[in-house]
Amino acid sequence: MDVLRTPDEAFADLPGYDFAPNYTEVDDLEGGALRVHHLDEGPADAAETVLLMHGEPSWSYLYRHMVPVLNGAGLRTVAPDLVGFGRSDKPARPEDHTYERHVAWMTQWLLANDLRGLTMVCQDWGGLIGLRLLAAHPDRFRRLVVANTGLPTGDRPPAEAFLKWQRFSQTTPDFDCGVIVAMSVTTQLAPEVVAAYNAPFPDDLYKAGPRTMPSLVPTSPDDPSSQPNRDAWAVLEAWEGPTVIAFSDSDPVTRGGDGIFNKIAGSVGQPHTTVVDGGHFLQEDQGPQLAQVVLDLVARTPDA
Repeated sequence: MDVLRTPDEAFADLPGYDFAPNYTEVDDLEGGALRVHHLDEGPADAAETVLLMHGEPSWSYLYRHMVPVLNGAGLRTVAPDLVGFGRSDKPARPEDHTYERHVAWMTQWLLANDLRGLTMVCQDWGGLIGLRLLAAHPDRFRRLVVANTGLPTGDRPPAEAFLKWQRFSQTTPDFDCGVIVAMSVTTQLAPEVVAAYNAPFPDDLYKAGPRTMPSLVPTSPDDPSSQPNRDAWAVLEAWEGPTVIAFSDSDPVTRGGDGIFNKIAGSVGQPHTTVVDGGHFLQEDQGPQLAQVVLDLVARTPDA
């Protein structure tokens, strides 16, 4: 496997991202190794740990507004970069990236760091991968916040807005990650913030992950990941960990997709919410508001 690694200097002086890097090596499933990056902020001995799972084409930079709020309340925050994103290694060929490989890579990362007692916040591909982690290892998770995400099986036709995004991702000659994020939020991003979202990708050779991921979303019942996702749903529907649904009000891609998470047993009786004035990347638009949803959930369910 041909693997690229973004030079460290690309991440120097990014606005709002003064966090120390942490690295874990995982098997690339072809006899080699991949280095996975994550943030680990707040007290190491905290009673509560929040796992922050990003989507695409973003990276852990997306959570920079939430980490200080959660740490300030005494919670530990762990935010990985998916393989192919952020400071994590980047397999260079599109065919290196499959849904099941991404789940396997992040499962290795989760187990290698022996993370337990987790409250997970997942958005976009952070849900498609993170929910699979929870279903495979439910004993490691206490609570869940789902935001602008899904766990599709291909048994229902995808929304037209998603199909348009999928077609764009595979055909545009210029896959500008920073501009894509900027077009998917309700706020006006400063040029240096747009540049920060592009920092992991010095040129197009580094973008196989972001470019490929939209094509990996199951959109037909016979997709290779359809049955694994159905199996995950069977676990999730019975999982009793307190679950809050917190979709935003201004995301055309996931609009209407929140209702399916009412199937999770732990969602019953929880005060689900709509994050106001948030686009697809609601962590960018309303990070402190989403962080407060997490804090309220933890405070409300101390015995989870």
